[in-house]
Amino acid sequence: MKIGFIGLGNVGGKLSGSLLRNGKDIYVHDLNADLVDSFVARGAKNGGSPAELMQTCDAVITCLPSPAASDAVMQEMLPHVTEGKIWMEMSTTDEAEVKRLGHMVQERGGRAVDCPVSGGCHRADTGNISIFAGCDRATFDAILPLLTVMGRRVLHTGDLGSASILKVITNYLATANLVSCAEALTVAGGAGMDLATAYEAIRISSGTSFVHETESQVILNGSRDISFTMDLVAKDIGLFQAVADRANVPLEVNPLLINIFNDGIDRFGPRELSPNIIKRLEEATGLDIRAPGFPAEMTDDEPEEAGYEVVVKR
Repeated sequence: MKIGFIGLGNVGGKLSGSLLRNGKDIYVHDLNADLVDSFVARGAKNGGSPAELMQTCDAVITCLPSPAASDAVMQEMLPHVTEGKIWMEMSTTDEAEVKRLGHMVQERGGRAVDCPVSGGCHRADTGNISIFAGCDRATFDAILPLLTVMGRRVLHTGDLGSASILKVITNYLATANLVSCAEALTVAGGAGMDLATAYEAIRISSGTSFVHETESQVILNGSRDISFTMDLVAKDIGLFQAVADRANVPLEVNPLLINIFNDGIDRFGPRELSPNIIKRLEEATGLDIRAPGFPAEMTDDEPEEAGYEVVVKR
């Protein structure tokens, strides 16, 4: 199978790297020519334009920063969608938008999947990230061999669009965790606690979480580098809010998170690293929430293993 991959950024570069590392036939495209050249030097093929990728490849994967970017790419690819071609949307996107684009692909005889990832860039780098996939079962079975190369745990979530709903739900929870960890660490610092001890107390207690065990570490290091930025957080929790609004669910916490990150963007800029949301508290208190002994970035210390489908127990 010839695989096209569009978007070689923080996440896409790692997912496509897993495909390349495992011997898949990869054709790549990115607006950054240097990224394309680096993949070609490692054995990938330059796919040219999105239109050429759809013509050349059996499946084309997009991993892009916004729904607008995915739409722009799809408009180039759509005239070249033919019977059996597969579009795999790995971007974090809006359920309604992925359905709109996916239905256009299906009308031309192609197949569409939304298959976003969750678990952090460090796990995307090793092929150990989790992947949600929304599509019909036959399409899921066809692409499962690709998904299990890019990720370890693969969940078939239902019809097209279902994976995108679950992805923004999980990103909302991660954002709430990040803000609460920032507040907890700042309170610990303000109360005179040793921050390394505070980190460990949270880690071994009921207060721990995936976010604490990753993002709290780079907060305490001071790098705040989790390969994710405030504008992307704002996009994700905005998408979550849109899902809630369509479902007529009145939310209380998410609007507060939107306000917090909008304020962070106003203060520090949209491309500021997302864990630096703690700077709002550091500036308000005059505290420096750092401690020695923590890593500047997260790495996945689990060996790369073959992925598998996660089966829902009923």
